Amino acid sequence: MTELQPKPPSVIPVVLAGFCAFLTLFAPQPILPMLADVFHASKVMISLTVTASTLGVALAAPVMGQIADRVGRKRVIVLSVMTLGVATLLTATSANLWMLLLWRFVQGVATPGVFSVTTAYVHDEWPVASASSAISSYVSGTIVGGFSGRFLAGLTAEHFGWRWAFVLLGCIGLAIGVYVALSLPAGRRFARPTEMVSLAAGVGDHLHNRELIAAYSVGSCVLFSLTAMFTYVTFHLAAPPFLLGAGTLGSIFVVYLMGAAVTPFAGRIMDRDGHRTMLIRSAAIGAAGALVSLIPRVWTVIAGLAICSTGVFIAQAAATSFVGFAAKRNRALALGLYVSFYYGGGSFGSTAPGWLWQRFGWAGCVALVVLVQAAVGGLAWLMWTPRSVID
Repeated sequence: MTELQPKPPSVIPVVLAGFCAFLTLFAPQPILPMLADVFHASKVMISLTVTASTLGVALAAPVMGQIADRVGRKRVIVLSVMTLGVATLLTATSANLWMLLLWRFVQGVATPGVFSVTTAYVHDEWPVASASSAISSYVSGTIVGGFSGRFLAGLTAEHFGWRWAFVLLGCIGLAIGVYVALSLPAGRRFARPTEMVSLAAGVGDHLHNRELIAAYSVGSCVLFSLTAMFTYVTFHLAAPPFLLGAGTLGSIFVVYLMGAAVTPFAGRIMDRDGHRTMLIRSAAIGAAGALVSLIPRVWTVIAGLAICSTGVFIAQAAATSFVGFAAKRNRALALGLYVSFYYGGGSFGSTAPGWLWQRFGWAGCVALVVLVQAAVGGLAWLMWTPRSVID
């Protein structure tokens, strides 16, 4: 007789954890022109408010994976969510750009305790056959969180000032932290490794896995593209002929909701067709959307962002899910390492296009994103197996 599998936990706390992870990470994007004026900073310098957080994520992610393997997933998730809320509140007290960058870095350090550890929690607690769908629902939570943070930051900053934007987001984060602490079940299937390996040995083991290397490279390209598009489009739309204000710039991130709707559906297709096929499709969608945004109309720029971000989110779900399947052991560390590469790419994506912007404007940023999306498709074609490793 087939043994009945235990029912997986509710996905709601997992989705809210993903929401919180991205609520503040990119929240400054719609108010970057405002912050540049407040702190008298160049576009490249003020973009460091995004880079500081993504760099913090990249540095902390492998360590968070190791800690989660020792003390348990839920404990790290809850502590990280609460830390995010407190650090966001403290961001509002910044007296200069360097203090702002410091608190943004602290937010980044806390983020992988939510992002990568929640992904490991899902792979522990959900049946293999439905894990991709659960991860896709979690990714949808990150998408809604990313939109909400940007929208609320832009709207609040325009009417009440930039400091109140961070106060509001910090309070929301703390409220979610309390809910997750009360509602997320302790791991039923989590087992501490019998032999803990050193961080260096664990990283070395994963970096000898050809498919993980490809997944990490894809992750770098994924967030590079998303950060490049949504950081510099605010400067593009704040300048003539568009001249959009902070509140309106925050509202354009509603395009994230299209990705939130599509990604769970894409997860079901991914379960059927495999990760490589889905990733190649997503790269084509991302490149097409970037090209559409070149048409000099507000609605076409927004349509291009919607198409591009949808492709990027599907790629994120494919790569994140693939890492969980491809890692043979030390899964939390494998996912933490993926997050390091992912946000390393995002850190580069928030600053590198600035140099192209100075010479070529928005067209230079778009050309770079298209090249990176082509690299995503090429990596999937050359280095991933045609079907998921669980087949």
